Amino acid sequence: MTTTLALLPLLLVLGLLASGRASALAAGLAGLAATLAASATLVMGTGGPDAVAGLFRREVPAGLWLSWHVIAIVVTGVFFHRATLARAGTGGEGARAPTPRRLFAVCFLLAPFAESVTGFGVGYIIALAALRRLGIGGLPALLLGLYSQSLVPWGALAIGTTVGATLAGLTPNELGLLCALLQIPIHALYLALYWRFAREAGVPVPVLQKLDDVAWTTALLGLVWLANYASDIEIAAAAPTAFLLALRFWRDERPDLAHARATLGASAPYVALTLALCATRLVTPLRDLLKPLWSMKPFDNQPAFAPFYAPGFWLLSIGIAVVLIARTPLMRIASEAARGAWRASAVTLAFVVMAEFYVGSGMATAIAEALRGVAGRGAALGVPLFAATGGFLTGSGAAANAMLMPMEIALARTLALDPAWIAAVQASVTANLTMLSPIRVSMGAAILALSTSDAVLYRRAWPLALPSLVTGFAAVAVLLAYD
Repeated sequence: MTTTLALLPLLLVLGLLASGRASALAAGLAGLAATLAASATLVMGTGGPDAVAGLFRREVPAGLWLSWHVIAIVVTGVFFHRATLARAGTGGEGARAPTPRRLFAVCFLLAPFAESVTGFGVGYIIALAALRRLGIGGLPALLLGLYSQSLVPWGALAIGTTVGATLAGLTPNELGLLCALLQIPIHALYLALYWRFAREAGVPVPVLQKLDDVAWTTALLGLVWLANYASDIEIAAAAPTAFLLALRFWRDERPDLAHARATLGASAPYVALTLALCATRLVTPLRDLLKPLWSMKPFDNQPAFAPFYAPGFWLLSIGIAVVLIARTPLMRIASEAARGAWRASAVTLAFVVMAEFYVGSGMATAIAEALRGVAGRGAALGVPLFAATGGFLTGSGAAANAMLMPMEIALARTLALDPAWIAAVQASVTANLTMLSPIRVSMGAAILALSTSDAVLYRRAWPLALPSLVTGFAAVAVLLAYD
């Protein structure tokens, strides 16, 4: 009875999302309501009304606090994107030759950079625009544009991984380092698929260029790992992709002064944001000044919030400066951002509070023990499947981690497996599978005005699920063999 009651909210959410008849928000609200009812019923049976009241007094504020960290970036990230759109007409480029070098830079550097600093599919929008400038459209553009999501464990300044780390009892950097290791085989497989997609798009990649692609991919992954190790997780994708983009631009374009100035002017908001984030994380005196300034930490097991150190402060500040320079009405941009951000914020709130109740009420542990009873240690092989399903259905690493991480960490402890690696499999697989979510694919189809059916789209796109799934299953198999 306990296990059935604990499973019902999860099954309800997955069923609603899989049906295609409910939005992520509707499914999240339904799951939250079911979770509150189920947790109250279970706690009432063991501790009575006082225990239920204590559960709500403890978990509701904790869930709201953790949600705030995500919502602060959701809102300011959308505002920053709207602000950059206000600079219409600056830096617009005409058509360019679709060379393999330029295509690689768009798919593996430019678009992932944009996704890492703003998130929520903005990188995909930028990727599609860049691909069309290269003369690539239709289904090939949709497929190649999905590579904007290839570093999504660090997308939107790593908010999804930060949520997952908190729920797993890890620091964001600990989880980021493990995700960076898992990203190595994932990216290697992505690269092999990319060469096939590029050939189908009419941009075949010769052998020497493939070696060049491998070298730059190696440099990218090495810098991502180093950034997770030496700095904060928020810039672990933004800083490496920005640095390599600058190198690629100098090497491939050999720009004259006018071209360099035009490109820098068009990219100014992103350059300013990257420099600000890197400075606050890498310049020790500045970091030591801002990190404790007005810092708030109401819960011991939740991250602190430092308003002048948080990425959202810089997204907002630079976004306001951009709006003022563009002489665009600030309130118009703010209202557009609010309309664009409220749904993602509400989804985050519903799933994170739901996750807090799963942990606090013991429902996550009950599900883990039931899985172990049914499948033994082999139950761990379900982690990549759960993670893939969550990422695919929600389109959000934060929402999927909030929904599934408590259960999977409880399962790891029940099976005496390393919870950190299980958390890394969950975070990596779920984030990478968001690229194939109906939210992303339908967005691409709408932007490209494709009339192709979803069945045809997914027949071409489904191989992009293999890199993360294969890596996730291999990682769990190694844990089962040696842990």
